[in-house]
Amino acid sequence: MKIFYGVQGTGNGHITRARVMARELYAAGFDVTFQFTGRPADKYFDMEVFNGYQTREGLTFNTSKGQVSYLKTALQANPIRFVKDINTLDLSAFDLVISDFEPVTAWAARKQKKKVIGIGHQYAFNHNIPRKGSDPVADRVMKHFAPADIGVGLHWHHFGQAILPPIIETPEFPTIVQADKIVVYLPFEDPNLVMRLLCPFENFQFHVYAPDVITSKYPNIVFKPLSRDGFQKDLYDCSGIISNAGFELASESLQLGKKILAKPLHAQMEQISNAAALEQLGYGHTMFDLDTQIIEDWLHNPHAVRVTYPCVAEVLVQWLKDGMPDMDHAFVEKVWEQVEVLQIKR
Repeated sequence: MKIFYGVQGTGNGHITRARVMARELYAAGFDVTFQFTGRPADKYFDMEVFNGYQTREGLTFNTSKGQVSYLKTALQANPIRFVKDINTLDLSAFDLVISDFEPVTAWAARKQKKKVIGIGHQYAFNHNIPRKGSDPVADRVMKHFAPADIGVGLHWHHFGQAILPPIIETPEFPTIVQADKIVVYLPFEDPNLVMRLLCPFENFQFHVYAPDVITSKYPNIVFKPLSRDGFQKDLYDCSGIISNAGFELASESLQLGKKILAKPLHAQMEQISNAAALEQLGYGHTMFDLDTQIIEDWLHNPHAVRVTYPCVAEVLVQWLKDGMPDMDHAFVEKVWEQVEVLQIKR
């Protein structure tokens, strides 16, 4: 079976999920072509697993100082290029089209009357899950950005809905954890502001990953360039993570038993809803602005949660091989029965 797989490349979460799916799809013998949109072609990194891939401009959201700007997003969009990308993407040679919230693939498939399977966290919002920060614009973006005929939604909990657990790596639980080591990933915030925010906490070591690396003035703060391998090594033995409220990184952190402090992007319904879900489930803490007092309280709170998820990528690949039967209650329940939740105190 030949599959065309489109991936939203604006953030790293979609790509992380696609890496896991790629390994399982290739191992199962599928012929997969990946397309990434949403960032310049030279800004992708650690992409070897995709065995060659193509890029297009696509659409991306403009962010500034921790907030999504829909006005700047609209002004900077290139609708002529977007339409051209849709019209020039020929999907006739493919048996199946998958979109991880990637709009060029989704709309090209619709134009060519190809069925689209949507796999990703955003498709969980088609169900009754925790939702906050919603408005008419956000609702329309979520619904029409990358439409799918079959949406396979992913979330940290099922909330009584026909959705699946996250697609993540399933590494061994770390045997050694450095209690004072904190990983920070706030790519949409001013790095100098982040540095000033963290510098008072001299008893903790902060490993800050950022698109633009600056020189730290403080011995307890080090800035590092974006790197999948480097980030994973630091995430593995840290005690906690401070990040935006993206879905994939929080999923990996839960799998490893790391405590989470999430700062959702303002005016970004998905991230605000993710923060609400983390609080509701008791899986993490949140702050809606960069707040020194909240960070201090969180740093000295030893509570964390480990959620062990099954290999959902393997489940989905088998589902594809079986002809994509309906994901009924029994199918979904069987997957969630494999999830284990453990409270941790360090």
